[in-house]
Amino acid sequence: MAISVVVFDAFGTLVQIGERRSPYRKLMQWMRANGRRPQTSDAGRIMSQPGGLADVANLFDLSPPVDLLAAWEAELHAELATVKLFPDSLPTIARLRNAGYRIGLCSNLAAPYGTPVKALLPSLDAYAWSYEAGAVKPEPGIYRYLLDRLGCAASDVLFIGDTPAADLDGPLTFGMSARLIDRKAGQTLDKVLDDM
Repeated sequence: MAISVVVFDAFGTLVQIGERRSPYRKLMQWMRANGRRPQTSDAGRIMSQPGGLADVANLFDLSPPVDLLAAWEAELHAELATVKLFPDSLPTIARLRNAGYRIGLCSNLAAPYGTPVKALLPSLDAYAWSYEAGAVKPEPGIYRYLLDRLGCAASDVLFIGDTPAADLDGPLTFGMSARLIDRKAGQTLDKVLDDM
């Protein structure tokens, strides 16, 4: 079947953070310093629940000092204020829409990051946020969630992102087509989509 839907990852693909403050990393460092051993599943647990920083601390049964939590919240809001689109994101989406493709977004992220991304990309055909799907890429649950929102088959989708396991291997295993973009090397969306 021919591709009729193009799905993008968010950060590193369509959007970027202008000024990183890494409040979630600071929370995790505090948790480690206060006796919680990091687990490989920690990032997935954080990104598959709908809350913010305080909810993450509660998820791990820890209570940071109120002043520290407030400082991390301030850093989070400052970081979110710097979220912006790559210059080619909107023109590429417009070109694909004009060619008849539907557009989706599928992203692993902590819940607070979804709001600025959706504000920058308000009218896509479907959004699959890890914190709403309850699963993170490359887990099949998030791709199933995406397809349910799009109402299409996996074979209808071309997935584009910047992380091999989440945006290439996961979608391919699930039956989608997939391509990687390397923004750090200066690659643009036009280059990734040049044969469509």
